[in-house]
Amino acid sequence: MRCYCVSDDPDVLTGMRLAGIEGTLATNKREVENAVNKAAYDPGVAILIVTQGCYALYRERLDELKLSAARPLVNIISDSHGRGGGTDSIMRLINEAIGIKF
Repeated sequence: MRCYCVSDDPDVLTGMRLAGIEGTLATNKREVENAVNKAAYDPGVAILIVTQGCYALYRERLDELKLSAARPLVNIISDSHGRGGGTDSIMRLINEAIGIKF
């Protein structure tokens, strides 16, 4: 089982590749759709990592995968500039885990 990243940010994709995670740069809805479907139908992909920008372009299918598919687990992340973290920001989760609340 492996991870796969769909990103609209080349910096995120480079970082993921340095960590050994394959991925695709997708900057429009058609590219995001193709990359997500490729990962969803690949039996070896266990975790699908998607940037906020790509999620916004293909929200319906990604929500469907998150709610009903056993595989892959869909994880939405912000881009390399911290944009798009929203309410699921990793810093918020870390702060809450160690007891810091703002």
